[in-house]
Amino acid sequence: MTLIAGVDSSTQSCKVVICDSDTGRVIRSGRAAHPAGTEADPQAWWDALQEAIAAAGGIDDVEAISIGGQQHGCVVLDADGAVIRPALLWNDTRSAPDAERLIRERGDDGEQWWAETVGLVPVASFTVTKLAWIARNEPENAARIAAVCLPHDWLTWRLAGNDVGHADLSALTTDRSDASGTGYYDADSGEYRYEIIDSILPHRPILPRVLGPLEAAGTTPSGITIGPGAGDNAAAALGIGARAGDLVVSVGTSGTVFAVSDTPTRDASGLVAGFADATGRYLPLACTLNASLVLDASAQLLGLDHLAFDDLALNGDADGLVLVPYLAGERTPNLPESTGTLLGITLANLTPSAMARAAVEGIVCSLADACTAVERAGVQGTRALFVGGGARYRALQQVVREVFSLPVAFPEPAEYVARGMARQAAGVLRGEFPSWSTDNDTDAPTGHGAAELLTSYREATALLWGDAAID
Repeated sequence: MTLIAGVDSSTQSCKVVICDSDTGRVIRSGRAAHPAGTEADPQAWWDALQEAIAAAGGIDDVEAISIGGQQHGCVVLDADGAVIRPALLWNDTRSAPDAERLIRERGDDGEQWWAETVGLVPVASFTVTKLAWIARNEPENAARIAAVCLPHDWLTWRLAGNDVGHADLSALTTDRSDASGTGYYDADSGEYRYEIIDSILPHRPILPRVLGPLEAAGTTPSGITIGPGAGDNAAAALGIGARAGDLVVSVGTSGTVFAVSDTPTRDASGLVAGFADATGRYLPLACTLNASLVLDASAQLLGLDHLAFDDLALNGDADGLVLVPYLAGERTPNLPESTGTLLGITLANLTPSAMARAAVEGIVCSLADACTAVERAGVQGTRALFVGGGARYRALQQVVREVFSLPVAFPEPAEYVARGMARQAAGVLRGEFPSWSTDNDTDAPTGHGAAELLTSYREATALLWGDAAID
């Protein structure tokens, strides 16, 4: 049996799975926590990776390893390979003014220029805006930058034996999926847009070489093959076995909707980012800021644990209550200053069961809007796969089956990012991705009340937010 390893270095933690390369069966696994915050010392990721590998029983018997990582984090290195400052993470919003400035600098059609040039419109999440923030606020650090890379790039580079004093910056590598989220790489042409970097930094730094989907990044000092890695969403798509036309709906603290597509996406509205996937295709993605956190907050308000809340929502009726769940602002539609609103309140429906059901319906309708945004960007969806902790709510599954017109599936929970990277590692060894079994059987939509639910929700968002709402 040939063993391979997949790594998920996420915002919160590092997970390692050791799998059988032929079947994908998890043989053993390990986990370690990352520090909280919106910026981090990359050394903490390296320490967590070592701890997670040890918890998984080590990798001495592993033939290949690949690392998936949180996207967009900005790791800047000096000429000796030392990290210049803590990495700014995707959830650090201090660069929002820089995103706006980068758009304005391209003229009246700035959004269109960015969409056509790199497949996305700058927001605070993306690496390009974080570089702009460093240049504007820390010019002394900007002057020292010799290389810029992403979290999974840096970990891959370290895994190959590079460190301060033993650093080869030219050995930095990345993959299409993670590069496509920087804001200075065009996944369609496969080229960095250096003129963007040149407009931000006082000199041109080294950027990681972009590897093909099954191209090795090198080996560890002990001879283990290292795969190209991927951004977390692309890794999850690979792990779940997503195919062209699949809409993957992740119901986590926030929500994401991404699709595997054969063609690139260039959405000037900025709602859909035109990322690449880990197989040579594309991965258009829309993000919502509100998903299971709204369900958690609603359960807390009602004084219920998750199971009791789920039971209440499953057997309840919103009875005309409509929750527009923008409790943390919103990204799809782009309303960062928005707030949540509960509409249609009467003496009859101001009940715990109606409120619980309205919370679930609001989240599902919000995710349906995100799916609509992805489909309007050119994706023809054929089925929707729901993953993440929030997708385990029975009430949410019930409402999804009512609201969505596509066939839907609720795969069993798994470490899909780490599994995707294990699958990539196996593919690097054999020259093609293995066909591992997946539990993606779909249910036909029931359609009960779908038009009424979505119509009421969209009427509410239009009333509150006018043309900004998705209809």
